[in-house]
Amino acid sequence: MKRILAAAGAADLGLEAVKGLARAERDHLVGCRLVSPDFQWNEPARALLMDSARSVSIMVNEEDHVRAQALTAGWSIEAAEAAAGAAVGALSDRLPMSRHPRFGFLSASPFNCGVGRRLSCMMHLIGLANSRRLPDVLKALNVKGLTARGLFGESSRAVGAFLQVSVISLPKAEFVGAVDYLIREERLARQGSVDVLTEKANQARELIERSRTLSAVEALRLLGWIRWASGHGLAWAPAQVRAVDQYLTTVDIRPDEAGRVRAAERADALRKMLP
Repeated sequence: MKRILAAAGAADLGLEAVKGLARAERDHLVGCRLVSPDFQWNEPARALLMDSARSVSIMVNEEDHVRAQALTAGWSIEAAEAAAGAAVGALSDRLPMSRHPRFGFLSASPFNCGVGRRLSCMMHLIGLANSRRLPDVLKALNVKGLTARGLFGESSRAVGAFLQVSVISLPKAEFVGAVDYLIREERLARQGSVDVLTEKANQARELIERSRTLSAVEALRLLGWIRWASGHGLAWAPAQVRAVDQYLTTVDIRPDEAGRVRAAERADALRKMLP
């Protein structure tokens, strides 16, 4: 950890070590995808580095020794790759990275060996999910080497039709082509079922208005419908889709230690989202 922090400081990457965070602040960083849910904050030799824009983060001793990532808004894989590449390149100039001529970059998990890079895109595929085409589409992508996970990575489910589509070994051009295909198919699915989607979104609104408690899974599912309604311009939904996206960063995914109190807070928050 000391060597990595020293290398990051010497590289002048504009990254600062994040320390002394409260539990709520840590949960918010998980919700923003800047930290993985499995990051063990309290274990020895763990560190988190982030830039001021909260776009680039480096986890030290999460699963591997160094995990650098960059997140950019919209479908902007080039910008994300450039930001992450700059951080990793600067560290590589100052730290020896273990690389095998046959297996590529070495890592704690054999599944991560190789190019040492994962490309991901977070998507909201509610049209494909509603038309029941999503399982077949994802199976076809899996055959090509793409992986689909839920909102919070491999341990989560695709609740609310929020999916993280990722690839490790495929060339970037094939990943870009697969995501473009998903975007195109999702738009067609939404256009072909506007009436059905509107009806289900209105049903979700009624459920939000009368519910006094909501589990995390229920909240995510309802947020999926709020997000679609916002993007489609329904009068009762938030005017901006990004307002819904921002709320997604605050959904508490931990086990419900506070029971009905936390469930009631989720229900109240969703009602307040509605104009």
